[in-house]
Amino acid sequence: MDDLRNFTTTDVLLPPILDTDACMADLPRLLEPWDEAAAAPVVDCLSRARSHGGWHWPDRPVVFVSDPHADAEGFLRSLIAAGVIHRSKGRIGLTPFGRTAHIVLGGDALDKGPSNLALLDAIADVLDTGADVTILAGNHDLRMRLAIGSVRGERSALTEHLFVRMGRKILPALREVLTRFVTPEDIAALPPEAVCKARLMPGEDWSTRFATAARPELPPKVITKEIRKLEEKRAKFETDRARIGMTHRELLAALLKCHDIFLEPDGHYAWFFERMQAVARSGSLLFVHAGLCDDMARALVRDGVEAVNAAYARAAEGASLGFYFGPLANLVRTKYRASDCALTAAGVEVLNRAGLHMVVQGHVNNHAGQRLLAKRGLLHLEADITLDRASRALEGLDGIGAGATLIFPSGDVIGLSRDHPRAKHFAPERMAAH
Repeated sequence: MDDLRNFTTTDVLLPPILDTDACMADLPRLLEPWDEAAAAPVVDCLSRARSHGGWHWPDRPVVFVSDPHADAEGFLRSLIAAGVIHRSKGRIGLTPFGRTAHIVLGGDALDKGPSNLALLDAIADVLDTGADVTILAGNHDLRMRLAIGSVRGERSALTEHLFVRMGRKILPALREVLTRFVTPEDIAALPPEAVCKARLMPGEDWSTRFATAARPELPPKVITKEIRKLEEKRAKFETDRARIGMTHRELLAALLKCHDIFLEPDGHYAWFFERMQAVARSGSLLFVHAGLCDDMARALVRDGVEAVNAAYARAAEGASLGFYFGPLANLVRTKYRASDCALTAAGVEVLNRAGLHMVVQGHVNNHAGQRLLAKRGLLHLEADITLDRASRALEGLDGIGAGATLIFPSGDVIGLSRDHPRAKHFAPERMAAH
């Protein structure tokens, strides 16, 4: 497939599409200036970047694809759209461009879409091509990990509700694990239905015990909100369980099997959480699922990306809600709400002085391609373009999503999506110079 003579492209910055299996005809083949780049808050960010030493670009192309949400086809089509893989008769391989590129999967691989396991298998297939892939943690990925850990070991008021807290979103994944990995012997080894139910559900007095246990870790407003959210999900749980057609014994068997396949060193999908990072950096760019706060801005500049990732990995093992609502997990869950860890002008200044000028993120899904905007005075590129079919159906988008954000050493940034008629083009250094 290195011979590209049978494929065409209309713009030098847009890659050829090397796919004989799917209809990709609606991908844009022309560029347009990124309109949001002219907005005053974005222009202010560009001015500050220039005054703090200007831009440093990756030394090789970066391809950012985020929030595939259990949709393997949307994920693969996005990599095809970005020109990093080719596909024929179901087989994929790296293109010449793909061999030079750094692929960043921006989090939220799990939940919502057609098949969690098919998506993980697709990621594994891409890794097997020799592609350079960084897997970032998303809030859905983290919540899955917390739910898996909640049914093992001693029960704790801080963790015993975390499975039910996931709600209906986790149930399709457990159905897949039950079908593919759980054996009759696994089921037979479990106690009766009522005992399994008690293991899965928070105790009747959970809210009282939680309010006391959480007091040293969480503010009162967060404790109150957590209790309210849990009670709402507890009330719906039995209906959701009946709809998916699983007994409590089957749910518990699947959750316990998730620990084996995801968290044991020789587990089938152990690589997924083992490879997971909270943040990546390339030049003036930070790649993260959700965003930053002042504490993480200082930690990244003071200690470096590797130290922050190591701290996240340690804290995610057996984590409580103190971690979930704290600065490290804020990287994967913030939407800059009043209740989130705050990013202020002081944190932005720390980042700018260190030459960090733009956050490339997922987490906030968009319907017309990527968005460029200033958040708390820091430039953000929102790159979640709604790939998975479940979200697309709910939000009035047709078919399967496809698209990616491409960042070149030349300083050209391309937002590619099948839901926008042209690819968006942003060259911040050249804009700032004018």
